[in-house]
Amino acid sequence: MATSEQVAALRRAIAADRDASSDFDLNPDTVLPPTRKLRPAGVLAAFVESGDGLDLVLTKRSSRLKHHPGQIAFPGGKVDPVDADEVAAALREAHEEVALDPQAVQVLGTLPPHETVTGFLVTPVIGLVTGPFTPRPEPGEVEEVFTVPFAHVMNPARYSVQGRRWRGQRRLYYTAPFGPYYIWGATARMLRGLAEQVQA
Repeated sequence: MATSEQVAALRRAIAADRDASSDFDLNPDTVLPPTRKLRPAGVLAAFVESGDGLDLVLTKRSSRLKHHPGQIAFPGGKVDPVDADEVAAALREAHEEVALDPQAVQVLGTLPPHETVTGFLVTPVIGLVTGPFTPRPEPGEVEEVFTVPFAHVMNPARYSVQGRRWRGQRRLYYTAPFGPYYIWGATARMLRGLAEQVQA
């Protein structure tokens, strides 16, 4: 699929009607407190052009972090008072974490929010890197910056369901491993939702 077709597919996917997603989608027996307070956050699914089309920029989080150490994730984080909204938070965090200049990103749109087990309501922001970008991981947060081909992350067949014990119960989640990188959990769930719409 050529780059222009991939961009068109992303635009169609963003425009499609979709329900919000959750880390609990595969675990419907989980009882969530109706009074729970979710913290807003934004993550950036940034696609950069390569020789074979688009690649997705992902990070491997630092093993020294308190939350989700060593996991594969989008650049992003919680909405701070300085942020106008979740899009601004995603762009600011991407700049801080991987040195991606917000001016070098064309925002295509957002996906419905995703609720995480850690109490965040995450808005995925879909963007194209249109300017110069030399990845530079922020050592306190990011161990590595890497890319994954569009054909891998936008193919629903690449995703499988795995499980592990979590807080005394078996929890199911999506995975989409790529080489040495184990893409799973919220990142995989958000990507799989986008992939379904891209292929629709």
